[in-house]
Amino acid sequence: MKKKNRLTSYIIAAMFLGIGVGYVIHETASPEFIKDFSKNIKLLGTIFIRLVKTIIAPLVFSTLVVGIAKLGDMKTVGRVGGKAMLWFVSASLVSLLLGMLLVNFFKPGSYIDLSQADTDGLKDLMGKTSEFSLAKFVEHVVPASVFEAMATNEILQIVVFSIMFGVAAAAMGEKAKPVVNALDIVAHIVLKIVGYVMNFAPFGVFGTLAAVVAEKGLGIFQFYFIYFGYFVLGIALLWVILTGVGFIILKGRMRDLFRHMGNPLLIAFSTTSSEAVFPKLTEELERFGCKPQIVSFVLPLGYSFNLDGSMMYMTFASLAIAQAYGIDLPLGTQLTMLLVLMLTSKGIAGVPRASLIIVLATCAMFNIPPEGVALILPIDHFCDMLRSATNVLGNALATTAVSKWEGDLES
Repeated sequence: MKKKNRLTSYIIAAMFLGIGVGYVIHETASPEFIKDFSKNIKLLGTIFIRLVKTIIAPLVFSTLVVGIAKLGDMKTVGRVGGKAMLWFVSASLVSLLLGMLLVNFFKPGSYIDLSQADTDGLKDLMGKTSEFSLAKFVEHVVPASVFEAMATNEILQIVVFSIMFGVAAAAMGEKAKPVVNALDIVAHIVLKIVGYVMNFAPFGVFGTLAAVVAEKGLGIFQFYFIYFGYFVLGIALLWVILTGVGFIILKGRMRDLFRHMGNPLLIAFSTTSSEAVFPKLTEELERFGCKPQIVSFVLPLGYSFNLDGSMMYMTFASLAIAQAYGIDLPLGTQLTMLLVLMLTSKGIAGVPRASLIIVLATCAMFNIPPEGVALILPIDHFCDMLRSATNVLGNALATTAVSKWEGDLES
């Protein structure tokens, strides 16, 4: 906890330091010096982005395979799994669509003007975006070689192969356990690497903000207040939708569920990790009346397939970054992006800032400058607090809803 708090403090300090250095350069230096300074200091952000890219493929593969393989006998869990997936898919679509609608309506990314940063490059990016088609999407989905997909970070191809691998491992049962256990260890190692990479985040934040402020001045920070405000509005609307459905299914017991969820929600909010509350949430859901076998199956599955707050943020952040760079994505392309996020968000563990990895991969796929992720990083900790708590709410509701549908919810 102390280490995590230190990292947050370092990121915030780097944010203000980058603002200060950038402002001094913007106000005192010549245009030629500002251009050279911005180009060189931005390399810190580039290094951070490249470090994050190195862990995308192993993280998606290991977590998704382990999540599917641990389902066990498909025939035994098929009925419960089908009901759980019905909830997961529905909640995911609602979350993603909500994020898309909010960004299109309020346009938070339009408050940051980067059109002069690289005009020629921007035109080239917009040209490539307009060429995105169903045929190219299919090429992104179906892998010709898993090694090629991992080498080029073709995230959807990795997801497709991971699903096939995980289903086959689950079908083999005990024989596949050594491989599944090994991949489980790999997943934890990769998540440890995520922690190491995040230690470089303050430098990336400093470099990115110093470069942007040096070029644009302090007016750029209107974006952060607007961006966070609209995201809070989105989270509030998502809570209204999720709890409304919960009241329909659970009726009067919804209030009792919130009493049991108070502690897990607070932990998730304060630690920015929905994974940190998994043991406590399991205990509280069983106390609420859910059968242990339902909780032990649906809840772990939800941690890979039902991260509602994270998914809303992925759509929100990806489209806001596109707006920041002046890239106008047609509705069809946005819906395609929504489908991409629907698939690529599966298997991402509920750890701090894991959503940024998928946002980064999605931006790269749709030719949106991935450096934009570093621009939203300073405010991401506060967004992560809200989306982590929302992830916990979504998984608790999914587990109790499936228990209710199965007739296994004790009063």
